Amino acid sequence: MSSYKVTCCSTADMPAEYFSGRNVPVAFYHFEMNGVEYPDDFGKSMSFRDFYRAISEGATPVTSQVNTDAFVELFEPILADGSDIVHLTLSSGITGSVNSARVAREELLKRYPDRKIYVVDSLAASSGYGLLLDGALDMRDGGMGADELSAWLEEKKYYLHHWFFTSDLRHLKRGGRVSSASAIVGTLLNICPLLNVSASGHLIPRSKERGKKRVIAAMVDKMCAHAEGGVDYSGKCFISHSACREDAEAVAELVRSTFPRINGDVMINDVGTVIGAHTGPGTVALFFWGDKRGD
Repeated sequence: MSSYKVTCCSTADMPAEYFSGRNVPVAFYHFEMNGVEYPDDFGKSMSFRDFYRAISEGATPVTSQVNTDAFVELFEPILADGSDIVHLTLSSGITGSVNSARVAREELLKRYPDRKIYVVDSLAASSGYGLLLDGALDMRDGGMGADELSAWLEEKKYYLHHWFFTSDLRHLKRGGRVSSASAIVGTLLNICPLLNVSASGHLIPRSKERGKKRVIAAMVDKMCAHAEGGVDYSGKCFISHSACREDAEAVAELVRSTFPRINGDVMINDVGTVIGAHTGPGTVALFFWGDKRGD
């Protein structure tokens, strides 16, 4: 069996030490804020605190996807070392970077015809993308080959659930997911939309809840309805948040009390700078394995 590397992009929103500890090479997205370009490097170049504070003060970051040259730079040393690659990308429902990865693959296979590069569209984002990556690494460490892992990912990605809410409607308005009028009225009424990621990898509003307490309960109710095994769920659970750790802890506490058989503790991560450029502060997302998700 040929050796291989699992690679991904920075938008998997896991801690920097996770990638180094599990031997995962990473392609970095970038963002521009106040005329300066930064890599999406897990809060090293700009801390998450400074990033979200700047947005709250009116800054509007602009993100750029990983281009073909960056993927070539990521992939080529691995191929030159004699290893194959399974690369997991951010959802194509959010970015076109998967196409850049595929172009890089075709270019490199001409130079390394004996190697294999599998590019898998995760249809996932933030620490949901991270949870899918985590599952892939467990399969790799258990001895699964690259071709089997690629097939496993293509099937398993549809069973990964993302549910999230935001308490700041300005960024949903900016992204076109709510109208200006709805954002104004929703803010006045303390409305917190509950959204998820569909089977095609798009962000879809599902309900409107009044207040954080209700939206947190509604989100965990979705986990009860969809998690593998219901309240007997024994898989892993990740949460990510954008500058609202207290809200994330409230979700985690309700998950712990509702799902006593969960695998390990709930992992809470920061929403990274590229995903956070679109969510803004005030977003909490919940990720778990469950039934096959639909559109």
